[in-house]
Amino acid sequence: MLVPSRRRMRLEVWIVLGLSLGQSAVYSVVQLLDKMTRAPLAQGTSTLNRSQSTREYFDLTYQLLDIIFALVPVMLVLYFLTDHRQVAPGDAGSPGSAFRKLGFNFARPGKDVLQGLGLAALIGIPSLGLYAAGRALGITTAIIPSGLDAYWWTVPVLILSAIRHGIVEEVIVVGYLLDRFGKFGWSTPLAIALSSLLRGSYHLYQGFGPFIGNAVMGVVFAWIYTRTKRVMPLVIAHALLDIVAFVGFSLFGKAVGLG
Repeated sequence: MLVPSRRRMRLEVWIVLGLSLGQSAVYSVVQLLDKMTRAPLAQGTSTLNRSQSTREYFDLTYQLLDIIFALVPVMLVLYFLTDHRQVAPGDAGSPGSAFRKLGFNFARPGKDVLQGLGLAALIGIPSLGLYAAGRALGITTAIIPSGLDAYWWTVPVLILSAIRHGIVEEVIVVGYLLDRFGKFGWSTPLAIALSSLLRGSYHLYQGFGPFIGNAVMGVVFAWIYTRTKRVMPLVIAHALLDIVAFVGFSLFGKAVGLG
């Protein structure tokens, strides 16, 4: 197999981003402009998990389809990152496997979980303060983590949605992009900066506070990845943060006067 040229890899990156988080970033900028031209950001709202049908089982179907199809670009980057000369189908442990290359496997579950918990605490607690500050300054919308009705499947779907976000963002924005940026010959600080700015940009629909917070999170996560070469702790940390936000709001939001 021929090694892809830099030009071909750049085209590959644009295609991946156009199918996934780059597309989200473009929509996010447009949504931000829409909100800013309607009213002050402080009066706006951002709902993260919206109901897509008033009919229970159609809503469940739409939610599951969204989760499944959002993972297709992840499969695409795993395909691109796999060395097809060395890996056999289904052999995630091969040196040529993208799962092993990214550290997106269960090779060290205990250590990954502990690191994920630590990262979730490191990012989650300051994020609450940043959100409060953004609301006070009028640069952040009111964020509603879940707009789903209370069905028997609501909590499981929110958990699956959180895991989906963790996988999509960390595998693509950290693991895949840092690999490709390195092959472009770009320096590590530049690669981390661009990855982090992308992470912030697709959160702009929530306001400038989340843009800053997610960009900082991106710097921390990308720096850790350059040291460990494992994306799994980042996926775990991200999923935990979203599970707490999504499920916590769904279960206790109205009880504490939210939603």
